[in-house]
Amino acid sequence: MAYALDKEYFLHTFRRLAAVDSTTGQYVEIQKLICGILDELGFSYELTRKGGVIADLGGEGHPLCVTAHFDDIGLMVRKINADGTLNVCPVGGLYPFYCVTENVRIHTREGKIYTGTVCRTPNSIHVTEEELRSVLADFRSNVCVVPDLDVHSAQETEAHGIGTGDIIALDPRTQISGDYIKSRFIDDKAAVALTLAAMRTMKKEGLVPARRVYVYFAAYEEIGHGTTYLPMEVEDMLAVDIAPTGPDQTSDERKVSIFAKDSRFPYHWALTNEIRETAIGEGVDFVMDIFTPHYGTDCDGSVLAGYDIRHAAIGPGTANSHGYERTHMDGIRNTYRLLLAYMMRKPD
Repeated sequence: MAYALDKEYFLHTFRRLAAVDSTTGQYVEIQKLICGILDELGFSYELTRKGGVIADLGGEGHPLCVTAHFDDIGLMVRKINADGTLNVCPVGGLYPFYCVTENVRIHTREGKIYTGTVCRTPNSIHVTEEELRSVLADFRSNVCVVPDLDVHSAQETEAHGIGTGDIIALDPRTQISGDYIKSRFIDDKAAVALTLAAMRTMKKEGLVPARRVYVYFAAYEEIGHGTTYLPMEVEDMLAVDIAPTGPDQTSDERKVSIFAKDSRFPYHWALTNEIRETAIGEGVDFVMDIFTPHYGTDCDGSVLAGYDIRHAAIGPGTANSHGYERTHMDGIRNTYRLLLAYMMRKPD
């Protein structure tokens, strides 16, 4: 199936998605953007109560649900410190060493937005060198967010409407360097963008899937319950997510990975074999990989919720997972080709 990825459309869509703050639980604006793109493409969809969007791609029988998530990891205000800085806790799998010195936006419950920075405490190596060297960064004890406000007490910060439970979103810092994509939240907004690109190809080329296909753009994946609700008739589920690279991994930024197992359990043998056969038939550059000990996809949540489905997962090789991530357009292209081919494949 020789339908090339429209690189400009993919990158434009990824930039649009990455620019919208959507720390898990903060879904309203990103949901509006997804719906607007689906309206542009001409697909019908429904909204879930907790923030997801389920698009209907048509087709008949043996429904397949493809899922990619739009929520990001980030921070939340735990309390306001005595000096007016913010004590924070992570939302999803974010670690201090991957975000200290990052610029952030603080979203209050009243809709105000303030900028700030994630800082170590103490924060200046010139005057506390030995202490900085010896202290292991920990969100609760020696990391804080410093708002860009002239505040010096908890009361002064509270007067701006900042309080416990406010969301703190990290700056994505998206850069395109040749065919390399560098950004926070490649996990999983790159998968959302390439899935939308595949849907655009289907619409432009008049392609109708050989089975019923839904695409579920999920919120709450980063904390494990993005797709714990599914349309009841779904038989198969395919997650499109990042494939973390590492010393024990076969994943490669220029290839698509087919997941054999994650930290919870193996993916469905027969469905995974169908996807592997599709990759071979299409000449897609792929690898098989296993992801442990700290990785899972929305397929896991659906299986654990009790749905009687076959489940599988694919995604582009991605470095620096949950940090300042990097992938390559070749990995995006290979994932796009495999996804589009499998959505058009007749069920066995």
